[in-house]
Amino acid sequence: MPDASKRCEEKPSADGAAPLKNAPAEKMESKTHDGRTPLSEASLQKELKKHREADKDGTQTIIDAGQKHFGAVGCTVCGMLYSAANPEDESQHLLFHNQFISAVKYVGWKKERILAEYPDGKIILVLPDDPKYSLKKVEEIREVVDSDLGFQQVETKCPSKTKTFLFISSDKKVAGCLIAEHIEEGYRVIEDPVPEGSEGEKLMFERQRAWCCSTTPEPAICGISRIWVVSMMRRQGIASRMLDCLRNNFVFGSYLSKDEIAFSDPTPDGKLFATKYFGTSQFLVYNFVSGTSSSQPKAGTL
Repeated sequence: MPDASKRCEEKPSADGAAPLKNAPAEKMESKTHDGRTPLSEASLQKELKKHREADKDGTQTIIDAGQKHFGAVGCTVCGMLYSAANPEDESQHLLFHNQFISAVKYVGWKKERILAEYPDGKIILVLPDDPKYSLKKVEEIREVVDSDLGFQQVETKCPSKTKTFLFISSDKKVAGCLIAEHIEEGYRVIEDPVPEGSEGEKLMFERQRAWCCSTTPEPAICGISRIWVVSMMRRQGIASRMLDCLRNNFVFGSYLSKDEIAFSDPTPDGKLFATKYFGTSQFLVYNFVSGTSSSQPKAGTL
């Protein structure tokens, strides 16, 4: 973790989680629509109606969601890539954009379980028996994460044993999410030799090649079903800091070794992150979609 980080001085409770800490709720953000605050239901339906009408008569309209460009553009707020001149694309972007900014907005809770604090934010832990408002926020974030990572909308194998780590940025947004669950074993990724070439060519190979894992199970304790950072805040060490917090707080009185952690079927970026964090491409994987923790993951195409 960075030297500038500062851990909460509270000691963890018997279940391995830090005690709840009072934190005053923040005031709601301005209602003015600037692309970073959600539209009301009435305003959202009004915008969608405009795009449906434009789709019928061929008129081109542009969503005012922080960017105004024609052709394929990537939203700087929600990260969605869409065609700014296509009414159907604009409607899909508007729906996702509104869902995204509603989900990541964090107004503060009366009770927070703070694990670590940094100059650019803090990491909080949410457990299955926490208040409904915190569980609702976790569910909203999980839907955004699953959509961004391309996962099916599926539950973890045992929701009552999951731990969710959220990185809250200094501007009160959920900038990162890590969902972990208890497992019994994982399977080690089989390393393939990387062909000679430039760094760019090697990176492209890593993204495109298929990966396979061993058929021999190995003991593991923690399975990471999802790890995600909002696109505009990636490469700032947020994922690494969440994983460090996980290792220190998943089991009471114990710091998990890297060999005790397994990733769910990783995306290309997830595989690159795991390789960098663990210092090897031969890390453990497991299949969080399956009904049993011992199920072997299928080979993934990266």
